[in-house]
Amino acid sequence: MNASRNRPWTRTLAAVLLSASTAVFAIQPNQALAEEGKANPNRPQTELAQSARSAILMDADSGTVIYEKNSQEPLPPASITKIMTMLLVMEAIDEGRLKLTDPVQTSEYAASMGGSQIFLEPGEQMTVEDMLKGVALASGNDASVALAEKLAGSEEEFVKLMNEKAKELGMTNTKFVNCNGLPAQGHVSSARDIALMSRELLKHEGITKYTGMYQDYLRKDTPKPFWLVNTNKLVRFYHGADGLKTGFTGEAKFCLSATARRDNLRLIAVVLGEPDTKTRNAEVSKMFDYAFAQFTNVPIYKKGDVIGTLKVEKGKKANLPLVAQRSYSVLVRKGDAGSNIRHELVLDSGVVAPVKAGQRVGKVIVYRGPEVMTEFAVEAPENVGRAGWWTLFKRSAGKLFMTN
Repeated sequence: MNASRNRPWTRTLAAVLLSASTAVFAIQPNQALAEEGKANPNRPQTELAQSARSAILMDADSGTVIYEKNSQEPLPPASITKIMTMLLVMEAIDEGRLKLTDPVQTSEYAASMGGSQIFLEPGEQMTVEDMLKGVALASGNDASVALAEKLAGSEEEFVKLMNEKAKELGMTNTKFVNCNGLPAQGHVSSARDIALMSRELLKHEGITKYTGMYQDYLRKDTPKPFWLVNTNKLVRFYHGADGLKTGFTGEAKFCLSATARRDNLRLIAVVLGEPDTKTRNAEVSKMFDYAFAQFTNVPIYKKGDVIGTLKVEKGKKANLPLVAQRSYSVLVRKGDAGSNIRHELVLDSGVVAPVKAGQRVGKVIVYRGPEVMTEFAVEAPENVGRAGWWTLFKRSAGKLFMTN
């Protein structure tokens, strides 16, 4: 990768490709938080979450941390746990392994969950969509377990998937014991880890349809309709808020991972250990107010833009088009949006088939003047198998003919 950067022709090619538009890439969570935190060193002078035991405020697009307080302290997350449950459900939906219309049958175990629930009966069926509403709005512990069993066969197997995903996201202070956040020994997370999984969930754009609802009904056409009211009151009372998840237990106190969007800026605010709902909502609102007043996003790439082509040696595809899977931007203070921000694409040289979808094949570096603001990993958008000998022979013969 460094060798590619030092070659003049590579840098020239990168500049040409960048003028075309964008690449497929994904931020690596730990790297993003470390590097992008440095890109924005001017943190607020006053404590934004005075009453919270732990808190963090993050730009959802870039991963830049704007404010944090004891953000890596492992604490019980209560029902904020369900963000990971919803994330695995949304992944399954987007990958075609699950449909919103699929039926989910309630086991006796799922129906036995206490705490917040949608009062599922053993054997009762609801669609995935209705179960998802039950989790997102009513924080249904029973609905969470029913979805977990639908996806993995048992809650125990589903929890394994949750912890695997947490490791993949760089959630170093997290261990899940169940899928709903009911009190359990060793079930912990941190504000920073919760922000990471919240950010990942928001990549599935359909989720805010549910987390942003204020109210809805289940069992609409039955004698016992169930009224759902979102436990996150900010979705009704804070302009731009459309998620994500509240939490409360006697041990965890009042917790919230919230998101709000205004114009091109989407924020994530997490507070843990608040004394009551009023303080929790007030401190999250204060965090949002601060960031919306002080910051804006400079867009780097738009979703769907094409940047150019990656050369794949010995691949069935010799050239792999790179396309942005989502929009990307960098966070700056208002007034600095045009202050000499530029970006550069650096693709790895010598990429040889087979290539796997999601495999890192380069990076995009964002600069302000001579200084690096952040880096985005460029990933292959699809699998590229190894070409057969006849294909490689014809390819080589064609090149030889062209040079002659």
